[in-house]
Amino acid sequence: MEFKASLALIAPEVVLSVSGLVLLLIAAWAGDKASRLVSILSVAAIVAAGALTAPILCAGAMGPDTIAFGGQMQVDAFSAFAKLLIYAAGIACLMVAPPFFERIGAMKAEYPILILFAVLGMGIMVSAGDLLTLYIGLELNSLAAYVLAAFVRSDQRSAEAGLKYFVLGALASGILLYGMSLTYGFAGTTSFDGIRAALSGDLSSGAMFGLIFVLAGLAFKISAVPFHMWTPDVYEGAPTPVTAFFASAPKVAALGLTMRVALEAFGGQTGAWQQVVIFLALASIVVGALGAIGQDNIKRLLAYSSINNVGFILIGLAAATPRGASAMLIYLAIYVAMTIGGFVAVLMLKDKDGEPVEQIAQIAGLSSHRKVLAACLAMVMFSLAGIPPLFGFWGKFMVFQAAVEAGMVPLAAIGIAASVIGAFYYLKVVKVMYFDEPAEVAVGKSDWAHQAVLLVSAIFISPLGYLLTGWLGDLADKAAAALFLVA
Repeated sequence: MEFKASLALIAPEVVLSVSGLVLLLIAAWAGDKASRLVSILSVAAIVAAGALTAPILCAGAMGPDTIAFGGQMQVDAFSAFAKLLIYAAGIACLMVAPPFFERIGAMKAEYPILILFAVLGMGIMVSAGDLLTLYIGLELNSLAAYVLAAFVRSDQRSAEAGLKYFVLGALASGILLYGMSLTYGFAGTTSFDGIRAALSGDLSSGAMFGLIFVLAGLAFKISAVPFHMWTPDVYEGAPTPVTAFFASAPKVAALGLTMRVALEAFGGQTGAWQQVVIFLALASIVVGALGAIGQDNIKRLLAYSSINNVGFILIGLAAATPRGASAMLIYLAIYVAMTIGGFVAVLMLKDKDGEPVEQIAQIAGLSSHRKVLAACLAMVMFSLAGIPPLFGFWGKFMVFQAAVEAGMVPLAAIGIAASVIGAFYYLKVVKVMYFDEPAEVAVGKSDWAHQAVLLVSAIFISPLGYLLTGWLGDLADKAAAALFLVA
């Protein structure tokens, strides 16, 4: 009976697994000419998984009834919130990919299947209740991501991005695995609940090293400083639809996993990891802001922006309170919309021959001939900078408020001051589009799928997004409460 109940809890993962295997067979038999059909069916599978996940979040599920397979997975409101964000990002990236890859003759039926398995891995990550499940989900996602980064084999930049991601990803996995083995050695268990109970007293030096190594491995996955070195190169070299995926869904999964590990597995040792998280947050904010200033490629600029935003999100984790966790989730929801919108806008920047335009100088005067695109990109930039009345301001406000309520006024003050530095490079892009002499380079037409996704993202991050604050805050509170059930 317990096995049957566990299967019912992981129904979204079952749907994605079976769909991925069936679509793999279709791709093998029908070849690349079925890529559009496989993409549509992949979207349908993710929508079905989302439909099974949504009731869990709405009900605020938590407690013993959400534990599957003896604690291996926790299908609670927190995992449901993160999964829905991952599914939304996956659907958006599947919608915008075919026009891009078909133009260069690189659209293959394997692409949507890789996205599907990556999404499956991320779903397992945020539901992990054990170090073993954590690692299985992480590697399932990572193995698909390595292939996606090098998906356009004829492009040297894409191949280089895939190789860099693979080598550094393998190093990070090794660090994480070493930390997990140390944690197991000193706790005597791989279960998050068991680790929390075993490490509730004084923390030994060995267990401390295990904690540090686990956090270091996870910091690579969220591209927090000083484990960020791969991000600009991979984001620039990977195909733009893949970069949009990397910057959104895996960020949600890795940050969700980091929250679970810190607040559940190491929840009894908040003082031990809080200082590490504060350093990661401040270093990511400062390095992300300063690193972006000199960039002339918009994809590299957005990569540093991603690092910068991770720093702000980690301020919520440093608070180590339910309010901080809720603020992180609200920020993540807004961040996914901003990131998807930003990279889809970049996808729409094409010259008259349909070639991608990535240099910031080449979008000079964009507002004179692509008014709607320039306006949407400007909204994304202002929102990423946290300038009111755009919705990005609300995410920053929530994490700063959580830090202040937790007594971390200096951390919030430094974060607010550093956000001013970040505003410089966002405003630089807007200035180039609206006030520089028109370069008349990005004149290519856009596909309807790109326009639709950009429009939805722009509406969400516009002042209309504030209409969702009550509903979004309520769902985030339910999700955060599931993490603090044992406290």
